[in-house]
Amino acid sequence: MSDLLAAARAWAADDPDDQTRAELEAVIAAVEAGGAAGDLADRFDGTLEFGTAGLRGELGAGPNRMNRVVVTRAAAGLAAYLLDTGHKGGSVVIGYDARHNSDVFARDTAEVMTGAGFTAYVLPRPLPTPILAFAIRELGCAAGIMVTASHNPPRDNGYKVYLGDGSQIVPPADAEIAARIAAVGAVADVPRGRPGKVLQEEIVDSYLDTVAGLVDDGPRDLEIVYTPLHGVGGVPVERVLEAAGFDAPSVVEQQEQPDPDFPTVAFPNPEEPGAMDLAMALAERNGADIVVANDPDADRCAAAVPGPHGWRMLRGDEVGALLAHAVLAKGKQGTYACSIVSSSLLAKLAAAAGQPYAETLTGFKWISRVEGLAFGYEEALGYCVDPDNVRDKDGVSALLLLCELAADAKAAGRGLFDLLDDIALAHGLHATDQLSVRVTDLDEIAAAMARLRATPPTELGGLAVEAIDDLNLGSADLPPTDGLRYHLADGARVIVRPSGTEPKLKCYLEVVIPVDPDDGVDAARIAAVGRLDALRNGIKAAAAI
Repeated sequence: MSDLLAAARAWAADDPDDQTRAELEAVIAAVEAGGAAGDLADRFDGTLEFGTAGLRGELGAGPNRMNRVVVTRAAAGLAAYLLDTGHKGGSVVIGYDARHNSDVFARDTAEVMTGAGFTAYVLPRPLPTPILAFAIRELGCAAGIMVTASHNPPRDNGYKVYLGDGSQIVPPADAEIAARIAAVGAVADVPRGRPGKVLQEEIVDSYLDTVAGLVDDGPRDLEIVYTPLHGVGGVPVERVLEAAGFDAPSVVEQQEQPDPDFPTVAFPNPEEPGAMDLAMALAERNGADIVVANDPDADRCAAAVPGPHGWRMLRGDEVGALLAHAVLAKGKQGTYACSIVSSSLLAKLAAAAGQPYAETLTGFKWISRVEGLAFGYEEALGYCVDPDNVRDKDGVSALLLLCELAADAKAAGRGLFDLLDDIALAHGLHATDQLSVRVTDLDEIAAAMARLRATPPTELGGLAVEAIDDLNLGSADLPPTDGLRYHLADGARVIVRPSGTEPKLKCYLEVVIPVDPDDGVDAARIAAVGRLDALRNGIKAAAAI
């Protein structure tokens, strides 16, 4: 206990932030007065791990929280890495979203970077992550930093790092930066300079013009409902739709303005149940053709369309197939890539068009680095439709291409479901689903993975397990990662892995159902529902979760 209290007092003495220092001092005083030490111990239970997603965690005082001390050390470690890798005198660009303290963390980062001799550019206001990724290459910077926790709960914030190629860091850069962060001494001793140069609107205009240029002349009759989910996508999306010739979308009023507390949603993630309810209700009232949405930092895109039984969210794999179809139709040459947990359908679409295909580990840090990338996506609503300009997922450009596709289909008397039916008729119905188990104790996830490895299932959902890939072992194409992939009869597949950003065990399910032209796609969809349910129950039983 004495060591914990000593570490906490030392942290408080080094904290430049009055609020978090007072917060920590109150916790220390409570423990000294005989209170429980659990909260204090949790704050000092290691440090936020700097990995390939940078930093992400709950706001608060202590090394296991997001705060100005942690951010200052991260910036100083990154600056040291850049100096050691030949970027002395170079520039960095810093962006931030509208979460609590994002602007503060951006300013701290800029001051540390200028203090280390770099030119620091700061985006003019809270803006989408893809604008930061665009700006890195547009400005010729050595690195970029985006202060965001994407779709995490309101209490979180994060720190995403890109290098000069405009892609998020991957090993070994993450470990090398982490080592330099660990070597940073007292925050008070970190040199600080001026708060950088705030960029003008030209960088935003350049990005929006580039995105608007992705679509061709064509139909624009489309009634759009849009929600930025209290994030920063609203104005950029409305501007790019206007520039591309679409009428202004109807925006969900309750979610239109950036709000770091995300008051209308339990989790600010379009995938979460209920997150899109307000948007779909507005679409129903307006008789809209499509609902589109971004997550709070607008690097992801979600969509819903009307069907025979009301409005339905499109799955990430369905949007991925539609966008791949659109990009292929534009004649884009190159490699079409997706993560291993995304549908196997993309491989068939690419092959039919004579284009190369690649699969990567989960995360856009891997997808964006595929050589000759023409299009990339991951099932978690992340899409890269313009890797020449943004080598990361981009919810703004994906949204625009999806609206173009929907307008083209509407002009032909069809809808996005009809396009998905065309794809299913050509390649079989690829139906995907996901089982996510949220835990309070991360040991539960490790135990479930251990059970699956110790007693491998021989069948799942009535389908024989034909092969098992332990992704921990790596392969010629994939680095090692904690996960298991089950290849089942009839082209079905199950992948189980711990989430990289949340306390969840994730299971990704896919079945492939041939489509009989006489019976139609609806019959295949009905069959797929039953098979997916069986797979879901099978993997739950096998993992005992």
